[in-house]
Amino acid sequence: MIEAAQLSFSPEGIPFSEAYGDVYHTRSGGIGQARHVFLGGNGLPQRWQGRCRFTIVETGFGLGINFLATWAAWRADPQRCTQLHFISFEKHPFAVADLATAYSALLDAPASKPQPPMADDKRAATRHCCETGTADTALGELALDLQSVWPPTVAGRHELHFDQAQVRLSLVFADARDALPQLTQQAELADAFYLDGFSPAKNPELWNASLLSQLARLAAPGATLATWSVASGVRQALTDSGWQIEKLPGFSGKREMLRAHRP
Repeated sequence: MIEAAQLSFSPEGIPFSEAYGDVYHTRSGGIGQARHVFLGGNGLPQRWQGRCRFTIVETGFGLGINFLATWAAWRADPQRCTQLHFISFEKHPFAVADLATAYSALLDAPASKPQPPMADDKRAATRHCCETGTADTALGELALDLQSVWPPTVAGRHELHFDQAQVRLSLVFADARDALPQLTQQAELADAFYLDGFSPAKNPELWNASLLSQLARLAAPGATLATWSVASGVRQALTDSGWQIEKLPGFSGKREMLRAHRP
């Protein structure tokens, strides 16, 4: 059985999980964080340009903000890869009505402030991290498309296709610790990883060494990983799994984030 997430909001109006005692995105906005940390940290969109296929694995789908931002960036890029495959795990998915409520609050919020540029040798390779206006309107349209095909909150893998099946979203409603070993048995390797979820202090199971080792086994040569967390335990687990890590400027007041790559 899968237990659906129960939507509530913090006093600041941010989607909040009572079960984990944590918010689903920063006060400065999930969209800006998705662009700065996950797209920028993985060198997107540049890294997928001219490729036939690009695969991303995410550890916690949550509200799907990272997927929507990635899909929007893919659509906006004339040099985009032919096929984009986004695989994401979620132990407690939302019912579609709650997802719609959360999107309404999120996409009506003011756009986040642009981030200062990074140093040339550590620049997150995306122009999308600072987009506002029409970009957020496009995100609203994509959110409606996602809601229209949102699966029931039933355990298992749900395959969703968009844009003439060029964009494939594999939603795995399960504990990532249980589902990741099954994914490693398949032939497809991941080019980028979004290490996201509630904080390591609130949900340590999603950040432990065993899970991060599973991600390493899924990594294609040259794969990258990005996360907003710079917790010492996360850094050590990534290093022990063979990732080479570096710190970059974080998003909107957060001093640092992590980027990692596989040699």
